[in-house]
Amino acid sequence: MTRETEGMSKIVRILGVPMDLGQPRRGVDMGPSALRYSGLGDRIRALGYAVEDHGNVVTPVRDTLAADGGQDFLRAVVATGEAVYEVARMAIAEGVLPLFLGGDHSIAVGTVGGVTHEGPCGVLWIDAHGDMNTFETSPSGNLHGMPLAALLGRGAPELVNVGRPGPKLQAGQVIVIGARALDREERAFVKEAGIRVYTMREIDERGVAAVAREALERLAHLPRLHVSLDMDSVDPSEAPGVGTPVHGGLTFREAHLLMEVIADGGRTASIDVVEVNPILDRRNATGRMGVALVASLLGQSIL
Repeated sequence: MTRETEGMSKIVRILGVPMDLGQPRRGVDMGPSALRYSGLGDRIRALGYAVEDHGNVVTPVRDTLAADGGQDFLRAVVATGEAVYEVARMAIAEGVLPLFLGGDHSIAVGTVGGVTHEGPCGVLWIDAHGDMNTFETSPSGNLHGMPLAALLGRGAPELVNVGRPGPKLQAGQVIVIGARALDREERAFVKEAGIRVYTMREIDERGVAAVAREALERLAHLPRLHVSLDMDSVDPSEAPGVGTPVHGGLTFREAHLLMEVIADGGRTASIDVVEVNPILDRRNATGRMGVALVASLLGQSIL
């Protein structure tokens, strides 16, 4: 069953971004295929949407790069971000809902940048991690831990300036949900900038529905929403196919309820699903769950 989602486009444009340059563990470049293989297009069509699958944005093949990782991959990540920014910008301008399939979460430098090109939107960053590190603060140096910092104007200028110069978000335009692994410097930045972060403790204490509704209310002044869903927000017992699993995450029902409450608001205009790694998965459980969560976000309901 589906419910009306008044603010959503009735055309969903699928865009794969098979980038695996943000961390050392391999396999996340196969995430778009895992999600498509799990019946993503058919599942969305069954909800009454028209589906345009535009294939994958061309991304560098990791093995062709003369680099070891981390900062060595910065130029390639920026180039991919520029390409993603452009297709994201075009999708919003054409009035369709872009659904980006990662790849690692560093693709959001381009996705969020592009969907905010014509005007601001609220961002729900659903993730076990803060992704607000810089090269100076990151314990690992992994680029997939830096996209939200860059979108907020913090960190390497090359990342900050993808698509257009300067920050793409203000602190009041983004809410992090499901965090349970923030580095020390990220915690300091969150407090200094005033970014609202709903940790798993708060979700445990208050319930995911109350948290989701409050988050939507906090972003009610913005005309539309971008949902950036990192599959490691879900507990690894439910979604094992991710590169940086953290125990104590959202349960199957909590994750679906979160998507359902967001869908009730009817303002979702663009979506990321990132960090699906089939090599680390069990019988594509994470890919299948990603598809099911997208369906809930696009309006699938029990009655």
